[in-house]
Amino acid sequence: MSASIGTDARWARWAKAPDFAGQTERLEAIAAQTIEDKHEYLDSGLQEVDCKACGACVLVRKNTYKHTSVQWTSDPALRCHTFKEAMASGQSSALKDGCPKLHDSIADAVRDGTITVRDPEVS
Repeated sequence: MSASIGTDARWARWAKAPDFAGQTERLEAIAAQTIEDKHEYLDSGLQEVDCKACGACVLVRKNTYKHTSVQWTSDPALRCHTFKEAMASGQSSALKDGCPKLHDSIADAVRDGTITVRDPEVS
């Protein structure tokens, strides 16, 4: 027998996060840390890399040699031939792993020191 979430007593006392109502200092500290976290994980360490094949400019952060974050500064299907072909064949660009030529451009940028690896000791 299954109970709906609204009527099951265990759901009534479960909370995804603690309630800090009335704890102004704690709420302000959480808000400040959230701003720092957003900056660290979304903006910090991003470096421009131009694809040598199509000239698309992307923002790249290399946390380790194996971990690369890429943020496109424009629609990839407008510049990148790999994404353009995927879109023309009906694939979603969101499901595309990436472009091998852009990957090569990023690897070249790491090798020549244009972009840095944040934690080079982690493989």
